[in-house]
Amino acid sequence: MDPNPSPAYVLELDHVTKCFGTVIALNDVTVRVKRGEVHCLLGDNGAGKSTLIKILAGVHQPSLGIYRVDGEPVVFDSPREALDRGIATVYQDLALVPLMSVCRNFFLGREPTRTRWGMFRVFDRRLAARIANEKLADMGITVHDADQAVGTMSGGERQCLAIARAIHFGARVLILDEPTAALGVKQSANVLRIIARARDKGISVILITHNVHHAYPVGDTFTLLNRGRSMGTFRKTEISRDEVLHMMAGGQDMQDLMSELSARQ
Repeated sequence: MDPNPSPAYVLELDHVTKCFGTVIALNDVTVRVKRGEVHCLLGDNGAGKSTLIKILAGVHQPSLGIYRVDGEPVVFDSPREALDRGIATVYQDLALVPLMSVCRNFFLGREPTRTRWGMFRVFDRRLAARIANEKLADMGITVHDADQAVGTMSGGERQCLAIARAIHFGARVLILDEPTAALGVKQSANVLRIIARARDKGISVILITHNVHHAYPVGDTFTLLNRGRSMGTFRKTEISRDEVLHMMAGGQDMQDLMSELSARQ
């Protein structure tokens, strides 16, 4: 365990283990996320990805190990506490209401209001629509009518709406849970472009996926999980797409790959 964590890391999990009764979901996992990078968590079903992001998001606490934010050890009792520190999670269900408008969904509980009849506060639809349109445009998404129902948007557009909403409300770290899992090729490409735009804004992105072909083009760092254990963390300059695929398929363990990487230097 590093007694002097670098301030370059916005999030750190140091030797974290998570147990649910006798089941060990994570076993001695270390993950460090730099500021302004896309850090991909890769692994098949049951690898421990969901448990790890729920620890980062404040849903669970580690059974063992230390969770640091900006170099400071933290213990989150709820996702709200993580959100207050700028750690926002976009899950696969997106937390959007299909029958509500784009601008309503963009704010959803944090709506701007204006005074009416001298004493009543009402939803300021025009301001909400303008802000929603502007923030979505910043992410490369054009919405012709902010009053349209979210249910009329494509899956990729809804992902982008959820991401833009998190960024608008102060996310410094964006955790994306399988954001391209149910999307087609074109929609997936749009979401990956949004992830790259978020990184360009200095936001750290943690991309959870089992799809190496989506992760590799936008990722800066890759942590591979297998059955609750880390198989290693690698910079893109240290590992090829085929090597990542090979490790995920179980054809090569971490020691073999590290030996190969050392031999190249």
